[in-house]
Amino acid sequence: MYGSEKETGVRVTMKSMRRGWVSGRMGTLVGLALASLVAEVQPAERLMVPGIEVPRTVEARLTVLTDQLGETLATLRQGLSPELLVYLADVEIFYKAVNMALREDEFIRESEFEVAERLLEQGFERARRLEQGRLPWLQETGWVVRGYYSHIDDSVQPYGVVIPESARAKTRKPFRADVWLHGRDNRLTELKFLDVRQQSNDRFVPPDTFVLHPYGRFCNAFKFAGEVDVFEGLEALKRDYPIDPQRITIRGFSMGGAGCWHLAVHHPDIWVAAAPGAGFAESAEYLGLWRKDPKPTWYQMALWNLYDATAYALNLFHVPTVAYSGEIDRQIQAARMMETALADEGMRLRHVIGPATGHTYHPSAKVEVSSRIDAIASRAKESLPRQVRFTTWTLRYPGAYWFEILGLNQHWQRARVDARIEGASAIGLELENVYACRMAFNQGEVPFEVGTRVRVRVGRQTIPGPMVEADSPWSMSLVRDASGWRRMTSASELVGRKRPGLQGPIDDAFMDRFLIVEPTGRFPQTPAGGWMQRELTRLKREWRGQFRGNARTVRADRLTSTQIASSHLVLFGNPECNPVLGRIAPRLPVRWHQGEVALGEGRWNSEWVVPLLIYPNPLNPERYVVINSGFTFRGFGSNATQVPMLPDYALVDTRTRETTLVPGKVVETGFFDENWDLKN
Repeated sequence: MYGSEKETGVRVTMKSMRRGWVSGRMGTLVGLALASLVAEVQPAERLMVPGIEVPRTVEARLTVLTDQLGETLATLRQGLSPELLVYLADVEIFYKAVNMALREDEFIRESEFEVAERLLEQGFERARRLEQGRLPWLQETGWVVRGYYSHIDDSVQPYGVVIPESARAKTRKPFRADVWLHGRDNRLTELKFLDVRQQSNDRFVPPDTFVLHPYGRFCNAFKFAGEVDVFEGLEALKRDYPIDPQRITIRGFSMGGAGCWHLAVHHPDIWVAAAPGAGFAESAEYLGLWRKDPKPTWYQMALWNLYDATAYALNLFHVPTVAYSGEIDRQIQAARMMETALADEGMRLRHVIGPATGHTYHPSAKVEVSSRIDAIASRAKESLPRQVRFTTWTLRYPGAYWFEILGLNQHWQRARVDARIEGASAIGLELENVYACRMAFNQGEVPFEVGTRVRVRVGRQTIPGPMVEADSPWSMSLVRDASGWRRMTSASELVGRKRPGLQGPIDDAFMDRFLIVEPTGRFPQTPAGGWMQRELTRLKREWRGQFRGNARTVRADRLTSTQIASSHLVLFGNPECNPVLGRIAPRLPVRWHQGEVALGEGRWNSEWVVPLLIYPNPLNPERYVVINSGFTFRGFGSNATQVPMLPDYALVDTRTRETTLVPGKVVETGFFDENWDLKN
């Protein structure tokens, strides 16, 4: 079963905010043209074993049926009401699964020919019902597959869900939901995922519980777009089913266990409990990177603090966690690392160990894990804790519950928060590496007495806050200057600084809606120009292969103001061949002039040196602009190597061969400071 396949030892033979982006956007995702789904890009580098040869008669039949379903989708898209259009994703998942298997040589076994026909039949049946204005699959129980349109790239993404029989009852009582993250499987195409997710198995299906199985954008340990997929899938589930937001657990095994550690520590206010099983929790010790060549660079070590769960162990203060390992499984290492990290924070990890067991669940241990998680999830989590303890290294993950960090003194240094509600009218804060912060309580959840003026104590300072008014929310923002802490008068005080959702590194742009802006002219006929063109092709190819979508693309002369407002822009080329880059070049930290590219005091020959960077878009400072780069990890080895390999900027000598770590020789690189300036 793919949920239990090992994270390590897989041979690759061939060619991954919840805040803000999940709400209010589903309605905007359904108007995409079918053509965007099937837009032609170069074939994906193979990430899985080669597909088998498809007999011509089988290929012909499947192609005809797939094309017919595609035509049906196009007709429905034109005729459905806006209320029903969102459910077109529940049909399109079947089209995409078979279409990609045909086009990308992804049939692995002969039995999948029959699977493809069965999925197409399901697609046609759902299409017929949808055309009638009916959605019978929403009333089904048991194992069901669904879909949604992703805000990142408008692609349709599948998810599986186990719907309890008790959901048939007329009552709309909210149900517990478990998010189950699958294990590594280099053959986990959409075709296989949809097939497996409709087959019952005995893995953790608690009674009276919805179990969400995200696809996770294939096989990235639920990072990057895979992380976004979990939350987009969860929002899609909440749209149609009565889910109790205070009783959502996060669970998984192997690669899914790694994803569970990651999502539990980075989003601690979402989960009532976490149950990671046998998945890596950090990169360096797990992979033995200290013993390998080339040795990690200083910036790669800094960037481990984006995803290493050990660096965020404090956040499990808010998440009751039951870890599982087999006694003789080498991946017990992850739970041991987390035990140490939690002990350093004065906490203890509940660690269930299967006796004499390898990389699988021991039967009695499985019962114990289930019993403990069921007991925790039977009660709603605390929605308004009086104490928030939180740590982070980046504003990609800025806070939990009622406390949010708005600015750091320095990224990639640890920030720590201990925030407490003290009595009826005070908050006490202990802050480390925090420049600005915000405390906010929703209407009906303000824990202070009406008519009092809340006081916030930070160290030896006490800052008076706003008055508490009846039936109103309450919030207060603080910023630190040379004289100490004070109330922030306006959000404009943070303009120009790194802030949540706009903090880098380069890979961060690909966790939200992005748009590739291609040159209108020819790339330079130089080594650098050829490199830029190859990297553009690579991004399109790898986005399809590794993240199972199509990178949205526009020519520079067709870029619209709406696209500038809604998307991070990924620009390839130089100011001469890409007019959008030419338009913003004077406002970027990198400069092109007389055959040179300059950054700070450095100068390089632009015939072979290419700048890569992420920066606030001068045309829309609420969004990024990325220059000449896609996501920065390369290849498809262990999921623990799928971490950012470059910081905020780099200059690459294209005369040097790329490796699995970098796209060439990095001659200059670094992080911008908190004001997006070059560090001295």
